[in-house]
Amino acid sequence: MFDMELFLSAFAVLFVIIDPPGCAPIFATLTKGTSRKHQTRMAFKSVLVAAIILFGFAYGGEWIFSKLGISLDALRIAGGIMLFIIGLNMVFEKRTEKRDRRVEGALEEVKDPEDISVFPMGIPMIAGPGTMASLLILMGKSSGRAEEMAVLAALGAVLLITLISFLISGFLIKLLGKSMTDVLTRVLGVLLATLAAQFVIDGVKGALF
Repeated sequence: MFDMELFLSAFAVLFVIIDPPGCAPIFATLTKGTSRKHQTRMAFKSVLVAAIILFGFAYGGEWIFSKLGISLDALRIAGGIMLFIIGLNMVFEKRTEKRDRRVEGALEEVKDPEDISVFPMGIPMIAGPGTMASLLILMGKSSGRAEEMAVLAALGAVLLITLISFLISGFLIKLLGKSMTDVLTRVLGVLLATLAAQFVIDGVKGALF
C-alpha cells in the first residue's frame, strides 16, 4: 500500500531543499535573451541531469556508504548539520546574495547562449549535497518497497514542479516579485532548519541508543 504520510514528509523535505521557486529566478536570468527553444531545452535537460543523479544515488548511495564504513546515523547527523546551515543561509539572505551575484554576472552573456543544464542548474542547484543527503536518509527510513516508492514518487513530484517552474520562470518572477520571493525563501529556510534539527536528533538517538 502506498505510504501517503511518508510521501508528504519526503515531498516537504525535498521541496524545501531543492526550492523550485528559488531556482526559477536563477534559471530565468541565466537564459535571459535566449530563444524560447533554448530555454525549453535547458529546462528539460537540467531536470533530466538532476533526476539521473538523484535516482541513481537513491539506490546506489547506501552501497557506497557501506563500502566507506559510514553509518546511516552518521549521515543523519552530518546531513542535518549541512541542511541546518542551508536553512540559516536562506533565512539570513546568504543564498539570495549569491543568487544576485550570479544574476549580475549572467546579464553579460545573453548573446552567446551556453549550456547551463549540468552546471549550475543540474548540479548543484537541483542535485546538491543537501538533496543527496536527505534522499539517502529518507530511503534509509523506508522499510519496504511501498515506502521506497513513496519517497521516489515525492522526488519525481518535486522534479516535475521544478521543471514547470523553469518553463514558466519568466512569468513566475513577474507574478511573485522580488519581495514575495524573498519572503518565501525565508519561510522555507525556517522549515528546513527545523527539519534539519530533527535529522540530527534522530541521528544522535540512533547512535547512542
